[in-house]
Amino acid sequence: MKEVSFGQYYPVSSFVHRVDPRLKIIFLIAYIVAIFLATSFYGLAVCAFALILIVAFSRVPVWKVLRAIRGVAFLILFTAAINIFFYRGEGDPYFSWTVFAVYKEGVLFSAFLVIRLILLVTLSSMLTYTTTPVSLCDGLESLLTPLKWIRFPVHALALIMSLALRMIPILSDETERIKSAQMARGADFSSGNPVRRVRAMIPILIPLLISAFRRADELGEAMEARCYMGDKKRTKYKKLHFTWRDLVAFLLLAAVVTGVVLLRVYVGGVI
Repeated sequence: MKEVSFGQYYPVSSFVHRVDPRLKIIFLIAYIVAIFLATSFYGLAVCAFALILIVAFSRVPVWKVLRAIRGVAFLILFTAAINIFFYRGEGDPYFSWTVFAVYKEGVLFSAFLVIRLILLVTLSSMLTYTTTPVSLCDGLESLLTPLKWIRFPVHALALIMSLALRMIPILSDETERIKSAQMARGADFSSGNPVRRVRAMIPILIPLLISAFRRADELGEAMEARCYMGDKKRTKYKKLHFTWRDLVAFLLLAAVVTGVVLLRVYVGGVI
């Protein structure tokens, strides 16, 4: 869990950090839609160019941005392998053995999916790198305000998500402490077959679950002791306002979506 970057905030003053969290959430949703609308490498290039601009203006180190990919490296490699060896194309294959075959179309389609996954994961991590959990909570609650008309617990949902994001680094540190304590007692987590390694994780998972429930219970008692009443007559210390930065971000989003749609219409598919 120490390699997990999602949910970790990188404190620095930058253009992206000062963008309204509501627009960041909208940007992420629209960006994901644009990624899946892209059917060619040109469309993905437009999305990648926007991501490069965001990383450049966020002042988040590139190595921390790339670190987000490590958490899904297995999924990316597995997706690439499946599509390379089982995607059937036209013409003679580059390589063929029993049920495995490598075609040009399979290599291109595999590369397309890998780039799509990398863009998706990277921008999702940028949202948490540049936005505090409190700001995310306020932005999400503001966007879901219309649902209050049907008595949907918007504030409770936003609070749950905010607490979940806060718990990610806490549970990560707790996992490392428990693992170090078990290794000091002679536990081995790196040798043996996969089944043995999974069983070796039980001494970590049980104390971790107990610690998580204990923290949740203490948090609930602390909120009750402070007479927390949800969103009833609750005010905001920082009120959200749209600025010129949000206009620039919105124009970038509009350019990305428009470019991807035009390329989808006039260029066509990936192969």
